[in-house]
Amino acid sequence: MRKFKDSVPFLDLKIQYSAIRGEIQTAMQRVIESQMFILGPEVTALEAEIAEYCKCSYGIGVSSGTDALLVSLMAIGIQPGDEIITTPYTFFATAGSIARLGATPVFVDIDPGTFNIDAEGVDAAVTSRTKAIIPVHLFGQVAEMNQIIEVASRHGLRVIEDAAQAIGAEYKGRRAGSIGDLGCFSFFPSKNLGAFGDGGMVTTNDPDLADRVRLLRNHGGRPKYVHGVVGGNFRLDAIQAAVVRAKLPHLDGWIEGRQRNASLYRRQFAEAGLTGGEGPVSLSVELPERRHIYNQFVIRAHQRDELAAFLAAHQIGAEIYYPLSLHQQECFAGLGLQEGDHPHSEKAAKESLALPIYPELTPPMIERVVSCIQDFYQGAARLLPLK
Repeated sequence: MRKFKDSVPFLDLKIQYSAIRGEIQTAMQRVIESQMFILGPEVTALEAEIAEYCKCSYGIGVSSGTDALLVSLMAIGIQPGDEIITTPYTFFATAGSIARLGATPVFVDIDPGTFNIDAEGVDAAVTSRTKAIIPVHLFGQVAEMNQIIEVASRHGLRVIEDAAQAIGAEYKGRRAGSIGDLGCFSFFPSKNLGAFGDGGMVTTNDPDLADRVRLLRNHGGRPKYVHGVVGGNFRLDAIQAAVVRAKLPHLDGWIEGRQRNASLYRRQFAEAGLTGGEGPVSLSVELPERRHIYNQFVIRAHQRDELAAFLAAHQIGAEIYYPLSLHQQECFAGLGLQEGDHPHSEKAAKESLALPIYPELTPPMIERVVSCIQDFYQGAARLLPLK
């Protein structure tokens, strides 16, 4: 068994910060000197820059990616009893935002090759109560939007893109967040474009929806202290906007780094005999006419939990996205779904493991990760007591 001396963290934001420390500090100091901390010119500038980057007409800064989903659902008038079609294999906020409004998430299983919602199954899930579809562009690759938009158009449904992990991703020449009625982004610190806390953005090409989101993010008040509707406090603060603005010019370079690392992983897994045929590891499909931004690099692995423990014991970071399909969560037990109802999602929850993919990762670090995985499957795991 090879000895690995150096750790490979799952994510190392300190390296990123050290490279742009001056730009970040200048941006934050600009806000501090202005003493304008909620909305204001910094947020307005970021909204315009994100809209341009996503090739959308409008951007509306909000307090988090979760609140981007929530306010978008509010903006299209979702009410208790409505149904929203989405995927069971994603972060909880997608379905949680639906449930918070008293609506019902209707799950459609995933395509096992991409982890995204299986567009072929969306049409059959539509009922008279369906009001919208929320495809999730999971791990940085856009879902099959042409089919989803076609179904939505035929049934008169809204489409909200959950692009929290997909800023800059593309589908047949179109950017994530510009294809549906609304796009929802997260600036959580670990995202490809992360703030120094929570933050989010809603994008749209519809001026009426943009206006509605702006109204709802500030308690539904217009003019001040006059409220025609009940909104929420979904405002983006200026410090977070300034940090994201400082990072945005670097985003495409960081994406290229992630793509290079993904290609290196794929090559090294193949050379190590870990993928293909009866190999113990399988990789997600990178579809043509896409720009996959690799917010995560996720493999499917036999003995996933044991492998994760083995990597941790050798100081290699890895994360499980996600250990339980949403239809199996206790809070959704009332939907009456059982194990086996969404088998591809359930299988992904048991097999998926995310490996380090950040752009500062070096080729020797990637080689160390793959070599350690190779050792595990060659039997080295038997030499290490697992807790």
